[in-house]
Amino acid sequence: MPAPLIHLNGPPGVGKLTIGRHLAPMIGARLLDNHSVYDVAFALTEFRSPEFYETVRAVRNLAYARILSLPPSVSVIITGADFEDSDWGQESWNEVLALATRRGGILLAVHLSCDPAEHRRRIVTEGRIARGKLSDPTGVEDLSRRRLAGQGAAQTLNLDITEESADRVAGRIVDWLSSNHPRPV
Repeated sequence: MPAPLIHLNGPPGVGKLTIGRHLAPMIGARLLDNHSVYDVAFALTEFRSPEFYETVRAVRNLAYARILSLPPSVSVIITGADFEDSDWGQESWNEVLALATRRGGILLAVHLSCDPAEHRRRIVTEGRIARGKLSDPTGVEDLSRRRLAGQGAAQTLNLDITEESADRVAGRIVDWLSSNHPRPV
């Protein structure tokens, strides 16, 4: 069986990319951050226009085709902010599910959340602002009430990461993978 596909899902600014950067070398995985896919659309189209979504789909399809060409022994971590109440979030989640099926392996979901006060602090960091990522703290409470997509994953780990460093969260994910996944991690 191929190595797992791991989806780090959480609201914008919670720390998915930072955690993914710590986790990937710990398990020998590749990391595909959702902004690696979205940045082409942000650069060349108007946000949320039909061209924006068309561009994201095209880049995502190219990235997922590349994932399918990786050796089956290589785990891949994908980040996303995919919510159940969003047509786009559901479409994005369904594409991750389809990728896992085409790859022939399992999909493991990690849902990340944190306290709204901490989330407001994280969402306005210089690195987020410099990359053009969502950095408005006013919607954090609304984001924290929305359910993350995850139906169909083989297993889901829910983590409140309010008080934890990215390295510690990555370690907790490694422990979960080691104890719940049939292959050695």
